[in-house]
Amino acid sequence: MSTAPDPPLVGDPPARARARGGRAAGQPAPTEGKRTTRRQPRYTLDELVDVAVKVFIQRGYEGASMEDLAREAGLTKSSFYHHVSGKEELLDRAASRALDALGRVLDEPEASSGRPVQRLEHVLRRTTDVLLAELPYVTLLLRVRGNTDKEREILERRRQIDAQVAALVREAADAGEIRSDIDPRLGTRLLFGMVNSITTWYRPGTSSLGWDEVQAGVVKLALDGLRARQQ
Repeated sequence: MSTAPDPPLVGDPPARARARGGRAAGQPAPTEGKRTTRRQPRYTLDELVDVAVKVFIQRGYEGASMEDLAREAGLTKSSFYHHVSGKEELLDRAASRALDALGRVLDEPEASSGRPVQRLEHVLRRTTDVLLAELPYVTLLLRVRGNTDKEREILERRRQIDAQVAALVREAADAGEIRSDIDPRLGTRLLFGMVNSITTWYRPGTSSLGWDEVQAGVVKLALDGLRARQQ
């Protein structure tokens, strides 16, 4: 007895395949299970700036690309651009964090009242605090060279802070509280050259020196060298 062939099945390809006990082309076999999609990590904007600072210090601002930043963060380039407009915004945010913190030191009451030498000591102490607290950000700030408009804008903000400190040094010299035989601008450069050098050798968690020791050493060495000599 002959058997008639199965009638053609209608419907979508998966439905036809299921009716035959098979599977449609491209459909996973029952034993394959569900595929998992790897999700990209989530970052806040501040965390992405942290990533950028790390890469900028390692590779240099000009040498780092958005691909480098995205790779370090574990994101696609397009995902990175979803949060920021580009490298310039990241540099601006990072430098502003350091500059804002340094600027706030000069706005503190102890920096604007009292004897000039006491105010200078406060500024030195607190500037060292900021450098240690914001070490990567200040490190990046000190490496800005002024090759772009944004970098020149950052350098101008830094020069304004330096000018305020130089005025304080000059005031202390005019009051006879520190030696007057050193040009205030030179004195300021030497003072903060010493403070800024901390970025080249201090490593939190690995240095044998504590925060308080570094701060005290800076203030003592700086002011002992600047104090007016007794006649």
